[in-house]
Amino acid sequence: MSLKAYLGNPSKTSEVLNKFGISAQKRYGQNFLIDANILEKIVASAGITKEDTVLEIGPGIGTLTQYLAEAAKQVICVEIDKNMIPVLEYTLADFDNVTVINQDILKADVVQILKENGAASAKVVANLPYYITTPIIMELLEKDLPIESITVMIQKEVAERMQTGPGSKDYGALSLAVAFYSNAEVKMTVSPNCFIPRPNVDSAVIRLDKLKEPAVKVNNKSEMFRIIKGAFEQRRKTLTNALSHSSAYKTDKKNIENALLEMGKNVNIRGEELTLEEFARLSDILTQ
Repeated sequence: MSLKAYLGNPSKTSEVLNKFGISAQKRYGQNFLIDANILEKIVASAGITKEDTVLEIGPGIGTLTQYLAEAAKQVICVEIDKNMIPVLEYTLADFDNVTVINQDILKADVVQILKENGAASAKVVANLPYYITTPIIMELLEKDLPIESITVMIQKEVAERMQTGPGSKDYGALSLAVAFYSNAEVKMTVSPNCFIPRPNVDSAVIRLDKLKEPAVKVNNKSEMFRIIKGAFEQRRKTLTNALSHSSAYKTDKKNIENALLEMGKNVNIRGEELTLEEFARLSDILTQ
């Protein structure tokens, strides 16, 4: 490997940042990983093999990309920051299995990108900016994309929210969406000391394995998620009060009470007490 490779340490990362006169951009939530051990564990957590195409979101200066390129058949990077493109051309020059695309992942046609690179499916791996974690993950889960798994470094608190169940203070719309589309497992936590600049919070690596079919059957998926969103907009309220005053879902209070009674539930129950299966049942009753 040349000196360009293996950026997973402070000196190499600083060398590249200084060479190109760049610094982490707050608006893109950039924090650069400087711990080779963590980088290797991310690749292992994602289960990357020489048969895999990896879709990496936000490669930054290419630190994680180098490790992914060593392990995968090919890596397709989608980077929003055009200033990072010449940096990536430099740090990834030794790898002939990496394609860099300067696009916003939320606007990119993932199916077309994979098709153009001869891939039928991909595993997503990313060190995601904290400010846009949820929109990116929801975009990847909700669309019928040929994605096998999503392994991402995110804020620890958000990772915990993704895999929690009913009754927890962290349980909410994100938990339910993740459970509907995938099996989630937190693989490890990561200290702020593993980044430059240091974030103010701990991070975690979580892997979401996409389900072939959603975890529960529901007549109207969109309607169910409107109900779920409404249920947690004002989580201190009872489900009946939250939904009858929700901006996400509108229905008469009596309809909600009747639906809950039909389910054998107390009309004063809160949304955080219902399971995914129960939200599906509630949705089916309300949309009859």
